[in-house]
Amino acid sequence: MPSKRDISLSKYDISKERYRELYYFCQQYKEKKERLKDCYSIGSPSLSDTPKGGCTSDVVVRQAENAMKLEKDIEAIEQCAVAADPEIYQYVIKSVTEGVKYEFLKVPASRKKFYRARRKFFYLLDRKKG
Repeated sequence: MPSKRDISLSKYDISKERYRELYYFCQQYKEKKERLKDCYSIGSPSLSDTPKGGCTSDVVVRQAENAMKLEKDIEAIEQCAVAADPEIYQYVIKSVTEGVKYEFLKVPASRKKFYRARRKFFYLLDRKKG
């Protein structure tokens, strides 16, 4: 993250390395949403003369497990943003998942309130992810 300045979360007992881990977890939000959509798309099995047994259920199970993990990650980000500040959670999500700065978000709250909610978000996400 050379062009971005790390926020200080030492007050919340979150190290710089842990913050970066959480930051990059959040940066995958859109990708996770796209992959979740793909999990629910219907694919057709390949047609061939050779019968294949037991293969379909394994694929379905793997896809379901993957979808559950993606849903859990997406919900963690969304729930922590709402818990951090229900009034401006959409802006917090946009900031932490896309890296959009306060100045470009047109947040209906003060800069201080926004960044306080953002720090609280990372604190809550750290606790949720353990």
